[in-house]
Amino acid sequence: MSIDTIRPSPWDTKVFGLPCFEIIDPSPSVLEQATHTPGHYTVKINPTASKEALNQHGFYYCDTLIEPYCTRNQFIPRPHPQASITWATGMAELTPICAHAFDHGRFHRDFNLPTEASEKRYLNWLEQLHTEGQVIGLVFEGKTIGFIATKDRCLVLHAIHRDFRGKGLAKYLWTAACLDIFKAADDEISSSVSAANLAVINLYASLGFRFRNPKDIYHCLVAAEK
Repeated sequence: MSIDTIRPSPWDTKVFGLPCFEIIDPSPSVLEQATHTPGHYTVKINPTASKEALNQHGFYYCDTLIEPYCTRNQFIPRPHPQASITWATGMAELTPICAHAFDHGRFHRDFNLPTEASEKRYLNWLEQLHTEGQVIGLVFEGKTIGFIATKDRCLVLHAIHRDFRGKGLAKYLWTAACLDIFKAADDEISSSVSAANLAVINLYASLGFRFRNPKDIYHCLVAAEK
């Protein structure tokens, strides 16, 4: 398989225990090739594109991702005197925050993948970003209750501890984190969020973020022949 058409996903292969790939070119010939090679496949496609070939080759819908983005001038800060950030949060504090924080994600919603492995995937990703020094701890009233992991000006992974969700705190914590990122002369911040996660979409909208680049996510599990 050419890496220009089907790209291996070794980090997912490690977690799920089966070959995992992302299809870059979802043409009928490439999809046909995939159906004859055991593994788990992901396709990200424009929502208005035809899904006929995907359906014919056994692909099923899992999620729609959208990209929140905001410039420094568009940003609407929501400061709070008790909200702050830290770049010195340890994994021992972050692990319980990460637990069951990504139920909206496509891996959790894929009925062919075990929930435990999906949980491990996000934890492994967080550990990698933490090792790289990319994780911001979100602090409220002196306690770390959330995190935002960043990569190239993108908020790639974020969560609030389950005990503090639904209390209206996220806008204050995101404000502290975004203001810190903007200090580094970044003119635009972006993220990625499931269209099903309305709470986070509303959070970003309240801070002045706009939305672009929707992508429908389709998966396919090709079992090995017995």
